[in-house]
Amino acid sequence: MNNRRIRSTLVALAAAVTAGAAVVVVPALTVPAQAAVGVEDEGAGCTVSALPDAGSLPTNAKLPDPFKKIDGTRISNVADWTCRREEIKKQAEKYVYGEKPPKPTSVTGTVSATNITVNVSHQGKSSSFSASVSLPSGTGPFPAVVVLGGFGADTNTIKAAGAAVINYDPYAVGKEGTARTNKQGAFYSIYGATSPTGLLMAWSWGVSRIIDVIEQAGGSILRADATGVTGCSRFGKGAFVIGAFDQRIALTMPIESGSAGVPIFRGIPGEGAQSLSSAYGEQPWLGDAFSSFVSAPTKLPIDTHEIVGMFAPRGLFIMDNPHIVNLGPKSGSVAALGGAEVYKALGAGSNITYWSDITDGNHCANRAEWTTPLQQNIKKYLLKTGNDPGTIRISSKAQGSLPTWIDWTTPALGAGPTTQPTTTPPTSDPTTSPTTSPPPSSGGCSASVSLNSWTGGFVGTVRVTAGSSAVNGWSVALTLPSGATITNAWNANRSGNSGAIQFTNVSYNAQIPAAGYTEFGFQATGTSTPITPTCTAT
Repeated sequence: MNNRRIRSTLVALAAAVTAGAAVVVVPALTVPAQAAVGVEDEGAGCTVSALPDAGSLPTNAKLPDPFKKIDGTRISNVADWTCRREEIKKQAEKYVYGEKPPKPTSVTGTVSATNITVNVSHQGKSSSFSASVSLPSGTGPFPAVVVLGGFGADTNTIKAAGAAVINYDPYAVGKEGTARTNKQGAFYSIYGATSPTGLLMAWSWGVSRIIDVIEQAGGSILRADATGVTGCSRFGKGAFVIGAFDQRIALTMPIESGSAGVPIFRGIPGEGAQSLSSAYGEQPWLGDAFSSFVSAPTKLPIDTHEIVGMFAPRGLFIMDNPHIVNLGPKSGSVAALGGAEVYKALGAGSNITYWSDITDGNHCANRAEWTTPLQQNIKKYLLKTGNDPGTIRISSKAQGSLPTWIDWTTPALGAGPTTQPTTTPPTSDPTTSPTTSPPPSSGGCSASVSLNSWTGGFVGTVRVTAGSSAVNGWSVALTLPSGATITNAWNANRSGNSGAIQFTNVSYNAQIPAAGYTEFGFQATGTSTPITPTCTAT
């Protein structure tokens, strides 16, 4: 939506949640599933069949089955989702957004308390951009939320919750107001002004390069394992795509994204939202290939409910406005409901929130109704100190009906692996290596470690899980690989920086309910190898 009157000042509203909304509270899992943040694309090694050209695609008025593979068979295990997700990713790139290139040959930069610089070189071409940083009070390292263009979730609430704000200028990476044959910005300086990749995917590429730099930095300021992203309106479209295409992003919060954002493409024409041709023509947000579908969305082999599914099981908090039809809120609710079926199938139904039950109809206003779920999501996915379940709260003014759009059912996925990547992901990307200990069958606690590694360093995320009884204090012992040294840690006290180390709880995460968990982390220099932790309830 072309809205150039976005408020420059966000005003907190003391409004109560309205009555008469359709409210569905997604039940919390005993131990909510969460992705091991650390790899941009976990399915990079999957083999994906060649995709047909747009002209040979069949028409399908219903939303495509997110569980059906390109070969026509349905996935049957949770392990199948990695490569099924990669199929959806490739379809989204080919038909909707344009390709997101993998990590360039060289990405360097700096992280300070006020700024991040990014320098990219690839195949003889180079570009640079930067983003400002605003830290919360307290002692770092901090998780961070990337805010697009200065408009997204309330930055005061973000910082009060304990997360830093990275102010990202998308136009430095992909400029609006240009012809499709003369795209400009840091992305197009590398990949060419006539690249068929649209601005939304270019913006996604830019945030991924920011995360690369954070990973490479010493980690004393910003944490490498706890990044969120948010934006409103056109920047809500951007946040949606950014989070979908980088699995290192733990929490994504698009707001009022409108056509080319969250709303299903198939629903937009019937709802009276900004038309697909208008969204395609207003700015080169979408990839050039989408021109084949502006008048024929039913020929798309995917839809945005599957883009929502790409986030699973990571945190997703979609905020929408039921008062502006042009934003397509009814179609947005259908996308969320459809994507929530993927979350449920993966055992992560409590990790998605959709909230359009609001009183203020102004575009991109800050709303009191969103303050509490915003705080809860930041604590759960970035600080890793909370465990509140997600909520599907749809306003009765714009309530979509998922059953009218689908002819498929959600499978009960087994746990056994049946499909694995056939090749090793590119070595230039970080790798994740989990070491898992099963939860204790009775009292006590267990611990597991996920490792996010790159040349010369790694981040360890440690999950402490209680058994059948609550834990009132805990201690985790582990031995670092030879030569590894911890440079910083969060959410725990530690006895040293190398060799055998004892981590103990801090005051706010000492108590863990029965079968619940908390997490802490550390960043280290050196080469990672599998780590086997032991946990003791104190």
